Amino acid sequence: MSYIPRLKKKYREEVVPALMEQFQYGSIMEVPRLEKICINQGVGDATQDKKLVDNALEEVSTIAGQRAVPTRAKKSVSNFKLREGMTIGVRVTLRDGQMYEFLDRLISVALPRVRDFRGVNDKSFDGRGNYSMGVTEQIIFPEIDIDKVSRITGMDITFVTTANTDAEALALLKMMGMPFKNQRN
Repeated sequence: MSYIPRLKKKYREEVVPALMEQFQYGSIMEVPRLEKICINQGVGDATQDKKLVDNALEEVSTIAGQRAVPTRAKKSVSNFKLREGMTIGVRVTLRDGQMYEFLDRLISVALPRVRDFRGVNDKSFDGRGNYSMGVTEQIIFPEIDIDKVSRITGMDITFVTTANTDAEALALLKMMGMPFKNQRN
């Protein structure tokens, strides 16, 4: 038998039945699920120092467990010394097994390492069932060697779900183990 990530198993065995009962779905296919996790890191100072993009690519790839790709500027902005086509960030999209593994590591290892952590904000939903959060320091991930970090950078993590409403997405992420600040039901 092949390996099934812990959170994927939890989703199938615990979360789906609980959500079906809570929202009175007629079919299992109606139950919201996690579609993908997008990790994005903007490197604004890359206009001056090209090495920052290489460091960001390496760090995000290490954290995600999948190769990150550079993002390029779409327009030139003279005030920011930015030319069209310049590399100004990195991103990676995780799906299926790697997505569940990353979510597991984020919830159980990385978030508890944040200084003065009291839970993630539960108001960062977009109205269509997607959730975004910011991480201010990349060193909360155990994969990053603190001695090799040249500068502390943050990143945005977006959880894309098939939920139609924010309430359904909140219930899904809460049951998956996401530690929200205001535990409202």
